[in-house]
Amino acid sequence: MIAVWRAEPHEAESVARLIVEFRDHLGLEWPSENAFLAGVERLIEQPDTAFLLGAPDEDAPPSGVAQVRFRFGLWWAAEDCLLEDLFVRDDARGKGVGRALVEGVVAMATERGCRRVELDVNEANDAAFALYESFGFSAQDDRYGGRNVLMRLHLERTA
Repeated sequence: MIAVWRAEPHEAESVARLIVEFRDHLGLEWPSENAFLAGVERLIEQPDTAFLLGAPDEDAPPSGVAQVRFRFGLWWAAEDCLLEDLFVRDDARGKGVGRALVEGVVAMATERGCRRVELDVNEANDAAFALYESFGFSAQDDRYGGRNVLMRLHLERTA
């Protein structure tokens, strides 16, 4: 049975290790492993951030991670949930770990009284698109007559 749990501060290294694997999976070299660990250690105790870990069974080490952020949304007069990162190791894909992590995020958001969960996904990631659509996530927003598109401006890093 798939296990999903909220990471505790003593699990910061496990969380950071999975996020580093995500970075490597994306073909990136930065941020460094130390920067990820420092960031996870900084965020893991914050009330507006959660990391969920997932494993194919209760005896297995974590093979998936979800980073979740919460913020108050004026347009919904309630908290919003941002699924910032979701990663599952290659050897655990197709076993339901990603689905269980998304279920955990939705449950956590519901428990907190969130009225919406948002995420961004690369349009070339067909598997992720299919997973999110199976939960009802959509870029189409008929209330406003078009698609919702998350855009970014990357600023130069100074260090």
